[in-house]
Amino acid sequence: MIAHPHARRRFVSQSLCLVAASSLPAAFAQTSKTGLAAANKPMVVAQIVDTSVEQQDVSKDFLIGARAAMATTNSNGGVRGRPLIHWVIETDGTLASAQSAWVSVRDNPQCVALMGTAADPLAMQISAWAKQDKAGLAHVAPWLQSSKADLGDSTFGLFANRQQQISHAMRSLSTLGTKEIAAIFASAAHQQLYSAEVSQIASKEGLSLQNYVPSSDLAQLGRRLDAKTPAVLLFIGGTPELAQFTQGLDKQARQRYVVALADVNLQTLRELGAMRSTPIIGTQAVPMVTSSLPLVRSYRQAMGKLFDEPLNSLSLAGFMAARYTIETLGTVDNPVTRSNALAAFARYAVSDLGGLNVVSASAGNRSPVFVTQTMLTIDGRFVG
Repeated sequence: MIAHPHARRRFVSQSLCLVAASSLPAAFAQTSKTGLAAANKPMVVAQIVDTSVEQQDVSKDFLIGARAAMATTNSNGGVRGRPLIHWVIETDGTLASAQSAWVSVRDNPQCVALMGTAADPLAMQISAWAKQDKAGLAHVAPWLQSSKADLGDSTFGLFANRQQQISHAMRSLSTLGTKEIAAIFASAAHQQLYSAEVSQIASKEGLSLQNYVPSSDLAQLGRRLDAKTPAVLLFIGGTPELAQFTQGLDKQARQRYVVALADVNLQTLRELGAMRSTPIIGTQAVPMVTSSLPLVRSYRQAMGKLFDEPLNSLSLAGFMAARYTIETLGTVDNPVTRSNALAAFARYAVSDLGGLNVVSASAGNRSPVFVTQTMLTIDGRFVG
């Protein structure tokens, strides 16, 4: 039997507490005592992550990747001789907690950039506040999957959005003659958040859409799909939910294909034994973790040295977010302030990120950049 979604998340919550603690006041106090010259003064980069049960599967891995990049940079002398302070603020999934975190960052002048906000609902909210408050603070490479968010001129998207992922997946399935899909929402909350967006994307792609949401649990939903349900299932949710849903697909007579988006960790899905009868097509917004790109090689080296964690697309995304932030800050002449850091991101200061072209990363726009696909076969192999 596949564990209930909350089972892994209780473990993830314990792990996250170990890696996410960061005391900014203590770091500032230490800096002030040392009397460092401005040229060597640490740069504070904030990261806000949602550690609620619903989002921590994404946030935990994304944060670990970001911490790997930050730690590696500091061990190599920092950014042009200046160490980085990685200020991590955890939220609990509530609006009040998110707003408190945002205000803390917005009102702290020593913070020169906010990067890698995770996961998607939090990233949407922080982007909206960044636009509304006109804080002059760069909000860099959030894990923002929404294709309908109005980012304003201070949020800099790095990752392909949900529409780009789905479009890529549908093009790859065109050889199957796909004209209709079923959207499987992991919960009523997922449906409320994303159903309008998914409907718009399906319409744009010329696809007929059927929506499904569990009335009790996801395994039961998988079991009750019938011949009228399309063969291609677009899953909107996280890794544990998808594992539970595929458990219910075991008894299906019809061959089906599940398309999972970038929130899903295929490596964990394989560990959970999720693909007994149904292949899963993972659509990712980052290169494969086995890629030969210099960026990905650096990621593998950093993770191997610092963390006893399996490699996966979400921690690679966090690593990319931090590296993009670090390399852009490295183009700013001293003193590095919030305003000249924002100007650096606005002028696309970094176009090549370890062999990956990110020139399109810009305020108010998405990098159309990178979408890859990997199939997790029923015998547990990755093909892609």
